[in-house]
Order: sequence, then structure tokens, then C-alpha cells
Amino acid sequence: MILGKSSYKIIFLLGFLLCSSLSFSQNNKQKELETRRQELRREIQKINELRTENKTIAKSKLSLIEDFNHKISVLDNLIKVTNRQANLLTREINTNQSKITSLRDELKQLKAEYAAMIVKSYKSKNQQSRIMFLLSSNNFKQAYKRVQYMQQYADHQKKQGETIKAKTKELQDINTNLLNQKEEKNNLIAENKVTQKSLESERKQQQALMKEIQGNISRYANQIKDKEKEARRIDAEINKIIRAAIAKSNKKAGKSSSSKTFALTPEGLALAKNFEANRGKLVWPVSKGVVQMGYGKQPHPVIKSLTINSNGVRIATEKGAKARAVFNGEVIGVVANKNVNPFVIIQHGNYITYYKNLSKIYVKAGDKVTTKQDIGEVFTNPSTGETILSFVISKDTDTQNPSSWIYKM
Repeated sequence: MILGKSSYKIIFLLGFLLCSSLSFSQNNKQKELETRRQELRREIQKINELRTENKTIAKSKLSLIEDFNHKISVLDNLIKVTNRQANLLTREINTNQSKITSLRDELKQLKAEYAAMIVKSYKSKNQQSRIMFLLSSNNFKQAYKRVQYMQQYADHQKKQGETIKAKTKELQDINTNLLNQKEEKNNLIAENKVTQKSLESERKQQQALMKEIQGNISRYANQIKDKEKEARRIDAEINKIIRAAIAKSNKKAGKSSSSKTFALTPEGLALAKNFEANRGKLVWPVSKGVVQMGYGKQPHPVIKSLTINSNGVRIATEKGAKARAVFNGEVIGVVANKNVNPFVIIQHGNYITYYKNLSKIYVKAGDKVTTKQDIGEVFTNPSTGETILSFVISKDTDTQNPSSWIYKM
């Protein structure tokens, strides 16, 4: 099958578009990986800062194991992301090396053609001058065509020279980019070696602690079960407050008090929509912290045979840290008694946020709060040295995964 000129042009254009698309996709992927790598590095920095602040505190073995597990997980993720970046750079380096080889061949051909053109031009000038060439024309029309030919030939020479210049610049740019990519890859590999050493150190310390815990596993298991029992009791108390608020809203609206959803006023509906519009962009409930335990059903980080059903997240933070509202809303519940550390419940339309394990409360039921407003101080356990905020988001009574709502959680 013989293809016409137009077919070759189409094939060339499609090839060019495909290469451009692949290059754009690779650049985007590289940016995504770099963003994720920097996020993980910042999280490790936060973990290290919190460790430094609490290094004089004698933490319980369970707390220490949880700390090690969390940092090991982050370090492992950092190594994986960095490896993916290095592998992607390897592919880009190989692509650029192929481009350099192709451009060098193309440049060599262009220079050869340009040299032949210059030689031909020089010879023609020696054989006869341009004026004689024109004067030897049979008629005016032929002379005009010869003028056109000489102009086209000169233009072609100029264009060929510009093409060589452009291709030379392109080759230089790709060479520079290649050197930068190789340096970037070497830096990533070097960084990964340091991270790997840190990971091995953390694992050794974690394994040593685990051996100590395994010697008295039943005692630690009972401690965990007691904590979970206490957490369920607090959650039941919170649900009672929320159900009462739902019943109150429905009573005002003249609806059935048995409804499981809030009857919203126009103001409440607008607030809920605004809350939804900020999904993934809500501020953290503390200014500095790391997620020690995520949302959902999961094996306990220390004793894998035990299952935890976490309806929110546990955030480790610094001593004296302030809990803050993640969005505008109204305080619908504050509980502070001898049986449990204080907690605050804030309503945002039909969305609720709970802030558990506080030591001081700065608000009261009925208060209007704004985004980032301090609502209390997070409790620091005097025996373990832990400063942990338990944070929950729900839509009516259905809990949500906070990491889907809070910015880069």
C-alpha cells in the first residue's frame, strides 16, 4: 500500500501528539509524586518534633509501640514514593537519551546537506556571475523566473541554517535536562538510603519493645479492651446528645421526633452546603499534629488479634495544644464531668464535629463558633505523656472518614 503525502503528514502529527501527551502525563505524575513525597517528609518532621518535645516523658510501652508503628508506616510510604519517582526518572532519562541520539543523526544530516548547498553555491558563483546568468535569459519571463529561483535558493539556505541552529539549541537543552534528571535521580537514591537506615533503626526498636510486650500480652490486651469500652461509653453519650438535637430540630419544624436526620432551617441548610463545598479543604482541629490512628475497623497496631472500630481519628499533638473548630457552627453539647475527659460537639447544618479528650473548655452550649476558633485545650496524660485529640465528623448520626474532609489528613 502506497501512502500519499497527506497520509504521512497525518501519521507524523498523530505521533507528535502521542509523544506530547505521554510527556505531559509523565510530568504530571512526577509532580504528584514530588508533592506526596514532600507531604510525607513534613509528616516525619512533625513526628520527630513531637518526639523531641516528649523525650523526657516516660511513655507506656503500648504508646511507644503505636508511635513506632506510625513512623514506620510513614517511612515505608516515603521509600515507596521515592522509588517510584526514581523509576519514572529512569524512564524519562532513557527517553531523552533516545531523543539525543535521534537529534544528533538529524543534525549530522542537516549539516551535510547545508555544506553541499554552500559548495554548490560557491561553484555556481565561480562559473558565472548572477548578472551574466540573468543577461543570458532568452526573454523577460525567463529572467524573472531565474530571479525567483535565486531568491528561493537563498531563502532555502537561510532556512537550513536556522533549522541547524534550532536543532543545536534543542539538543543542548535536552542534554542539560538529562544531566539535571540524572542528578535528581542520584539525590533521590541517596535520600532513600538515609530513609532506609532510619526505617531499619525504628523497626529494631519496635521489635525489641514487642518482645517485652509479648511476655505479658494478656495484661496489655485487657488495658486495650478497657480503653475501647470507655470509648464506646463516650460515643454512646455523644449519640444521645445528637439524637436529642435532631429531635429538637424536628419538633420545631413540626415533623416527627423519631426522624434520624436534622430538620434544617434555611440558615442551617446554607451552612451544610457550605460545609460540603469545603470537603477536603477543612482545617485541622489542632494547629500541629499527626494522625496516630485512622478511621474505620482495623486491627490494633500492637496486638493484631484485637479489632478496633474507630469512628474518627486520633491525633497526637504537643502539650498545651488547643483544639479548634474546623468550620463555622454552633456548639450543641459540652460534657465535663468526673467520669470522662471533657468534649465539645459542634453542629454545622446537618454535619457534626466532635472534639474529645480535652482538659479545658473555652465554649458553652449555644455559642456560635468560627473556623480556627479555639474551643479548648487538649488533655495531656500525666502518666504516659500523650497529648491525644480524638476527632469525629458525622452527617446526622452517620460517621464520616475525617481524612476525606480535612486538608491533607
